[in-house]
This record gives sequence, structure tokens and C-alpha cells, in this order.
Amino acid sequence: MDFVAIDFETANASPTSACELGLAVVRNYKVVESHSWLIKPPDMYFNVHHTRIHGITAGDMDGVPTFDLLWTDIRDYFKDDLIVAHNADFDINVLRNLLQHYQLPFDNYSYTCSIKLARRAFNGMLSYGLKNLSKELGIHLDHHKAESDATACAMIASKAFQTYKVTGAHEMPLLMNVTPNQIKTIAPPRARLKPRRERWRDFRF
Repeated sequence: MDFVAIDFETANASPTSACELGLAVVRNYKVVESHSWLIKPPDMYFNVHHTRIHGITAGDMDGVPTFDLLWTDIRDYFKDDLIVAHNADFDINVLRNLLQHYQLPFDNYSYTCSIKLARRAFNGMLSYGLKNLSKELGIHLDHHKAESDATACAMIASKAFQTYKVTGAHEMPLLMNVTPNQIKTIAPPRARLKPRRERWRDFRF
């Protein structure tokens, strides 16, 4: 089973405020490569609460690229691979919003959540959070460090895939009853149609 696992840390509540990306590459169920990159957010506002969690501050951003510049170096990691994230709704939303914020073209990436995979494979866990799953499965975790989080996510997903003998994303629906999702673009907001009276005023001379 081949896939890539990702983890974003954000500077604030905005989905475009990613300040770090962790990535782990899995080939034949094994993590063969892992990386992390700092990312300069577009607005450079670092919420104290977020910084307390991951330890990244605005002072760490000197010389750090924005996501659009980083994307040219990392986009090949996502080519033809399933993307896995722990609590994927969060990380995929960040990725989608960054791609659209910088108007970067992207393919129809498939993704799934390692929480969903773990719930299928490992019954009876007290919690399916990354910290508890890592502890229960004997996986080293330096929590909220993006590379470590991505690697732990990758190992959890690999163990789940091995449990069900899944060798490719196309087998997930049949063997695990889990269907990969697709990253879709966010439609731009529709322009508000003026009330009939306002539209009439626009045509008065």
C-alpha cells in the first residue's frame, strides 16, 4: 500500500494560516521518507493559543517561503498518491484553501482520514486521537511537530491497511467499507441579486 500522510500546523484559526507542513511517504506499508517545512502565512498573525500548542512564532518566519513557492517543490509528492491525514477534515481544508488562495492548479486528489481507518481496524480504543493511538500502538510521537504527527498518522494508517490486507486505494471500499473522498474546489460566493426595486433604480436616467 502506497500513500502520503500530511499534517498542518496553523498560526491562527484561518485555514490559509498554515505555518508548518509535515509529510510522510509510505511505500509497501513502510515510511520511507519524511519531511517538514515551515510556511509563511499570508497575514502573519500568530494566535497565542496556537503558538502555545506548536511553538512556532512570527519570529521563525525570516526567510521562510509562502505556500505558493513551497508548492513548486512539493507538489510531486501528491501525484497519483492517496493522501491520509488524522482528522482529515482539518488538514484537507487547509490544503484546499491554500491551493485556492494562491490560485494554484491541482488534480482531483483522493484522501481519507486515519481516524476512520483506525476505527475500522482497532476496536475498543479509549480515544482515537493521535496521541492515544500512538501510545496504544507503540508509535513514537512528538505531538504537534508536523513531521512527527504526519509520520505517526502514516504508521497508524499502514497498520490499519495491513489489518485488512488493503494493497491499493481502490480496495478500500470493498475490504474496509471506507471510500476515499475527493478534494474539490470551493465555489466562489454568488453575487447577491439586488431587490427588484434597487435594480429598477440602476436603469433610471
